[in-house]
This record gives sequence, C-alpha cells and structure tokens, in this order.
Amino acid sequence: MNRREKQHILTGGMILITVGILIILGKNTAFGFSKSWPILLIVIGIGALVQRIRDLGGWFLIAAGVILLVNYNWEPDARLLSAYLLPVVLIIIGLAAVRRYFKGKS
Repeated sequence: MNRREKQHILTGGMILITVGILIILGKNTAFGFSKSWPILLIVIGIGALVQRIRDLGGWFLIAAGVILLVNYNWEPDARLLSAYLLPVVLIIIGLAAVRRYFKGKS
C-alpha cells in the first residue's frame, strides 16, 4: 500500500469516526446532527491537510465548517460575524490561488 492510499484510508476512517460520534451525540444530547454536521467539514478539511498542508480546499473546508458550526450553535452575533468572515475568507483563498498561479508562471 502506497502513501497516498494510506492517507485516503486515514481520512475515510476519520470521517466514519466523526459520523459515529455525531450520531451518538444526536441521540443522547441536545447537540443534534442539525447543529453538529459542520464538524464533518472540519474533519474532511483536516484529512485534506494531512495529505497536503498547502491544500487550499482543506483550509476552506475547515474555515467554512468553523463558521457554520458557530453560526448554528451561537445565534445572533455569530450570524453577523459569518456574514463578513466567510466573504473575507473566500477573498483570501482566492488571492492565494491567484498568487500561486502567477508565482508558477515566473
């Protein structure tokens, strides 16, 4: 088994563990799946970063997961924050991608 296959297995295992934990939390606490599903985005992002730390998609998934998790669990102020934070994160990621493109051309 090569390194890439091992990394995919690790990411898949992390996702399955997270889904299992979220199901248990949903059945036994007030922290149901409707409030906790953004944790899956965070775990998938972490899995992407384990494979390649410079993966912009992984960083985006983590940022989006954190924003959504805060938004779903801590009401009014978090919504205002996410209204501005998400676009700023998207702009930063886009700028990094454009910079990377032009850096590769020189």
